[in-house]
Amino acid sequence: MSLPKINRLPSARLLSSFLLHQQLPSISPLAVPRRGVIQGDYRRPGKPKEDKFPWQKINFNLSKGLEGIKKNFALLKKEFTDRWVGPEGKPIIEHMLEQNRVIWEFKGPESLEQWTVSSDREIGGQSDVCLKFGKYKNTCFLYGTLNSTPPRDGETRYSGYCTMRSQQPRASFDRKKHYDWSSFNTLHLRVRGDGRPWMISIATDTYFSHQKDDIYCYFLYTRGGPYWQDVRIPFSKFFLTHRGRIQDDQHPIWLDKVNTIGFTLGDKADGPFQLEIDFIGVCKDHAHTEEFAYEVYKKNPEV
Repeated sequence: MSLPKINRLPSARLLSSFLLHQQLPSISPLAVPRRGVIQGDYRRPGKPKEDKFPWQKINFNLSKGLEGIKKNFALLKKEFTDRWVGPEGKPIIEHMLEQNRVIWEFKGPESLEQWTVSSDREIGGQSDVCLKFGKYKNTCFLYGTLNSTPPRDGETRYSGYCTMRSQQPRASFDRKKHYDWSSFNTLHLRVRGDGRPWMISIATDTYFSHQKDDIYCYFLYTRGGPYWQDVRIPFSKFFLTHRGRIQDDQHPIWLDKVNTIGFTLGDKADGPFQLEIDFIGVCKDHAHTEEFAYEVYKKNPEV
C-alpha cells in the first residue's frame, strides 16, 4: 500500500508549507539606546554636564612646555648617570648591605606635593580632610572630620571615608617608575594618632588591566596621646583586596613593583580625626622569617 503523498515530501518543503499558513506576529527591529552604542563618561546625579571638547582642557603655554622639556632631559641625564654608579644611584656594596631606608619624609614644600588627599565628597559625602606640615615643619599632619551620612542621590548606600595616598613616581617623559623593596621585609613608620584604626594600602604593578584595583592592605592601630609610636608591619601580613573585598586567592606582595602607599580612615565613628607622620620607610628584620601569613590555594594540585 502506497503512503500518502504528503509524507513523501522533503522535510524542508513541509516546513515551508506549514509556515505559509500560519499567522506570525510582526517583529519590529530592536531599538538600541544611544548610551548602549556610545558609552560616555559616568556622571553622578546632580553633577552638571561639562560641555567642553578634550582639547579645550589643555593649557597651551609655551613657557610651561619649555620648563617641562628641561625637567625631563635633566631626569633622563640622571637616569644614565645612576646606572653607572649602581642600583638606584647607590654603589652595589651599599645596596647589598642596606638594612633601613627612609622612603618618605617631610622636610620641604615639595614633600607634600608627593601626596594626594581625598574624601567621600567626591561622591557627594560630607567628610572633610586636609594635609599640612606639623608644628615644627618636619612632619606631615593629616586632619579633618569624618561623616558617614550617605548622599541623597538614590544609589549610594554607604559613605564616610578619608584617604591620603602617595603619587606614582615618574621617570623622564612621564614614564612610570616603581619602588624596589625586594631587599626588605618590613614596613617601618613613626606616627602619632588619636586612637583610631587606619588601613594601610599598598598598590603594586599588575600584569593585566583588570587587576588595576588590586590593593594589599593591613591595619594600623594608633594609641592616641602625645607620644610617638614606632610601627613595624611585616609585608607578609598584607592581604590582597579588590575594590575593598578580600580575595580568596591570596599571594604575597610583589615588592619589586610597588607603586603607591595610602592611609584610609573609615571606622564609621563620626567626628574629628588627626594623624601625624614623621617618616615612612622600610627595613630588614632578620628575626622575621615568615614568607606569607595566609593560606595559598593551589589551582592545579599535584596528583
